[in-house]
Amino acid sequence: MIITAVNVQIFSYPTRRAVDSAGHAHPGDVTQASMALLRIKTECGNEGYALGAPELIRPYVLDGFVRKVLVGANAFDREKIWHDLAHWQRGSASQLTDRALALVEQALWDWAGRKLNVPVHKLIGGYRDKVPAYGSTMCGDELPGGLSTPEEYGRFAETLVKRGYKAIKLHTWMPPVSFAPSVAMDIKACAAVREAVGPDIALMIDGYHWYSRTDALTIGRALEKLDFAWFEEPMMEDSAESYAWLAGQLDIPILGPESLGGKHLSRASWVKNDVCDILRAGVAGVGGIAPCLKVAHMAEAFGMDCEIHGNGAANLAVVGAIKNCTWYERGLLHPFLNYDEVPAYLKRLVDPMDEDGFVHLSDLPGLGEDIDFNYVETNTQHSY
Repeated sequence: MIITAVNVQIFSYPTRRAVDSAGHAHPGDVTQASMALLRIKTECGNEGYALGAPELIRPYVLDGFVRKVLVGANAFDREKIWHDLAHWQRGSASQLTDRALALVEQALWDWAGRKLNVPVHKLIGGYRDKVPAYGSTMCGDELPGGLSTPEEYGRFAETLVKRGYKAIKLHTWMPPVSFAPSVAMDIKACAAVREAVGPDIALMIDGYHWYSRTDALTIGRALEKLDFAWFEEPMMEDSAESYAWLAGQLDIPILGPESLGGKHLSRASWVKNDVCDILRAGVAGVGGIAPCLKVAHMAEAFGMDCEIHGNGAANLAVVGAIKNCTWYERGLLHPFLNYDEVPAYLKRLVDPMDEDGFVHLSDLPGLGEDIDFNYVETNTQHSY
């Protein structure tokens, strides 16, 4: 099962997702965006695939590090390959990122699942075939009828509940929105959503690291009164001491770290030092499926839940393989967008949700991404 080739196709596809000057996603006009398809091929002719941002797996990264490690290696030796790649991160001057590492590792898992004709979530230890989803909103905006006021958050929450969601997570307003960040507006939005959906819907908020300790404490105390399920990333996560201080002041569970680097190693420090109540990891953020599983299993050993960060096939596979995760994050959602619309480069959604709010894991071999290879070929801009 020796790897003979690692290639990338960059292709275009239509999207209505735009980004503001700070990189936050919002609805926009239809434009053409670019996507990378990473392909790993072995001597037997089988391939594994991973979809991601072109910047992560650009030619310099592919030639300088990925091909040097993968070509000639056994595709089943994922752990060895991962460590060999991680070793090169220091020598790459941080250009070989954890997210690039994750893409390569995802393609290896996908290859194994396709080779063995098994879904990845079964291959790594199936626990369930469906999981309840929470609707994860886009961050607030200044679009009338969108998410520009607390009342609009409340109305959108009602829509999400009618769709089947039993839980909702708010991303509230962030710069460059003119009045953000705003403790008062965040609290008003949380209160409006709770009033709109009643006491039986689980609610969470992602504070997106803008706040000081005292601001985070003010929001946290308001969330306790509103019976929120968790409080996520209100401060910069580089300061574990600030999170330990906050967790010690509040009864609402503190969830993290979301965006902190350091793979599974930094999460171990958060557990050891009682920094959070619920652990957080996502496949892209910690460098792959295997390190994400390491975080989840470590959390389980300490009697903690580990909520998986983000949507997509790889994160869903992890959720399907572990017990100590309550929800799948489905989004980002907005009144002006239809999340259930299948992207042009796929034949079906990777995370279809039924009317009762459950996302069903794919029974396809590999990661479960039903890629439309004809579309990719037709819309390929260049390959390397």
